Amino acid sequence: MSPPIDVLPSLSRLKDKGIGEGKTREDHSDIFNQLFAAYARGKEAQELAVILGEAALSEADRMFFNFADKFEAGYVSQGEYEDRTIEETLDLGWQLLSVFPTVELKRIRPEWIEKYLPRFRKGEKVEAVAESGISSS
Repeated sequence: MSPPIDVLPSLSRLKDKGIGEGKTREDHSDIFNQLFAAYARGKEAQELAVILGEAALSEADRMFFNFADKFEAGYVSQGEYEDRTIEETLDLGWQLLSVFPTVELKRIRPEWIEKYLPRFRKGEKVEAVAESGISSS
């Protein structure tokens, strides 16, 4: 990852002051919270795999394990000259989360899931998602 950082403790404590009505899209807070939770669970699964081996992981653990790698590669490791809008970044978050069954999206309000998730489940990609190398399958 470039730059080499530990993502979990590095997330902004100021994020609550920069998101919300009139500042960013309505789903921003929920997406942030769900991405953070899924990434934390993925890192836990990766640590468990080091101790027990990947074969010992449940199907759900493997899903989160893989999510953590894709999150780091396509979301956190934004290129130095990559200029994503907030909308592109939120859509990239939805694309990443689209691999999970809806039941796993516990931190996103049902109305945002209904409004945003279907287009990513159908394979629609926004430009930032396509450029990130994250596939919809």
